[in-house]
Amino acid sequence: MDFSEAYTDRCSSVGHVARRGDIKSLRNLIKKGCSVDVPDNRGWMPIHEAAFSSSAQCLQLLISSAPSKSYVKSKTFEGETALHLAAKRGSVQCAKLLLRAGADPSDLTNDETTPLFLAVESGCEDLVRLLLKFKAKVNGPHSCSGWNPLHQASLMERTDLIQLLLESGVDKECEDDFGIRPVFIAAQYGKDKSLNLLLSHGADVNCQAKDKATPLFIAAQEGHEKCTELLLSKGADPNLYCNDEAWQLPIHAAAQMGRSKILDMLISVTDRVCGTGKSQVSPVYSAVYGGHQECLEMLLARGYSPEAQECPMFECKSPMCMAVQKGHSSMASLLLKHGLKLSSFYLQKCLEYNNFPLFRYFLSQHCPLPSGDELDAFKQQSSKSHHKEWMPYLLLAGLDAAHFLDATWIRSVNDDILNFTLEFTNWKRLSADVGLLLSTHAENFTWIPQKHFESIPPLTHLCRLEIRSIFNTERLRSKDYIRQLPIPACLQEYLHYSNVLSLYGISTEDNFQENKLENITQMEENGCSTQNRAKNT
Repeated sequence: MDFSEAYTDRCSSVGHVARRGDIKSLRNLIKKGCSVDVPDNRGWMPIHEAAFSSSAQCLQLLISSAPSKSYVKSKTFEGETALHLAAKRGSVQCAKLLLRAGADPSDLTNDETTPLFLAVESGCEDLVRLLLKFKAKVNGPHSCSGWNPLHQASLMERTDLIQLLLESGVDKECEDDFGIRPVFIAAQYGKDKSLNLLLSHGADVNCQAKDKATPLFIAAQEGHEKCTELLLSKGADPNLYCNDEAWQLPIHAAAQMGRSKILDMLISVTDRVCGTGKSQVSPVYSAVYGGHQECLEMLLARGYSPEAQECPMFECKSPMCMAVQKGHSSMASLLLKHGLKLSSFYLQKCLEYNNFPLFRYFLSQHCPLPSGDELDAFKQQSSKSHHKEWMPYLLLAGLDAAHFLDATWIRSVNDDILNFTLEFTNWKRLSADVGLLLSTHAENFTWIPQKHFESIPPLTHLCRLEIRSIFNTERLRSKDYIRQLPIPACLQEYLHYSNVLSLYGISTEDNFQENKLENITQMEENGCSTQNRAKNT
């Protein structure tokens, strides 16, 4: 239940005047015989009200009027004593009265919080000194999370309280429920003064939480440059693995979170085996995963390989696979700049993740076209795609359309992809096996072939196929090469399949002019076919 809201009608008259700190009215009520131990809806008695209101006079009167010695230790429904409430408010005078009256300086609330922890949280040094003077327990957990007051003082960067607790015998290596120590807290929240004081008192610079994270790892992850520099200067080990998978180091955290200045510190001190070891992961992956170009550039420039090792954890053959997955075009460009070698495998990955901009980019960077086993894998992946963005660029780059025309592929792809593929063939001179497959496919499935496939291809189209067969794939990928040919511009566009792209509603990076298409259309009409493609669509 929530006992945080006080209901006015449930509070006794004694509680009301104690809350206001009205000593005169309180004295009168007590003289009249009013009870001092009537709780309100939260279980608060007048002694709690006085302590929380920092009303020392009212508190003293209530203590002296107590019905029993246990009154000073009475608890609210949340398990708070008056001393807890005084500590929460940082009231030294009220705390002193309660302690002298027998209040327990180490009593616990329902959530296992001590007065000492609340005193540190309130930031009152004199109150902390007072509780320690009355033998408040300093070690062990002081809150529901297992935090010790030293954790809290480190978080608050109260070096005076840290020093006081250390002098009182607190365990500088105290751990919370997650195995986190005060030095880790200081590093996590960028409290370099706390960190420096703890380390100067011998705190373990290489301590590890239950998940094996170190202070250096957390400082790198959170981007605390001063703490990182301090930890390294005090002997922090940058090569301590920080999780059970045994691969993540501080350098990975810095790269993934984009902490470039910290990454610069860590590169020179981290063992390079993490960039090549089979059971490990290169920080190049981390930079790509986080999408931080500056960090990736730094790693590659300082000698980390763009190829790296395979990463089963991310199901990636190389960092480029991750760039494709994440859609990081700038990362792909950097990896290529620093020597990554393209293969048609990456075209397959682009298809798998529908990353068509990178698909086109790889082709423009002279990526080898699929062949052999990679062609089979590519065809299998392409049969799962219902997008047609990839096919034009692949066929325009010179891949033989006949490679795709087998039974499995024909039955898997949609009509647009199959029809477009046939545009790159002499559809009347296909092998008998392919012809039979297409005929059966048209009869038994919903495929509707383009009407002009019923006619003999026009002479212009046959010439286009012949001319393109002479060029190698490098020339076919370059529009500049064809545009330099001593032929009319309309023929140059025709060699680039501008009329077919227009027919299928496909736009490339270079949009074709309508006036150029008109010349091609006229050539088609005057050729062997009487089919008008534009009219049929």
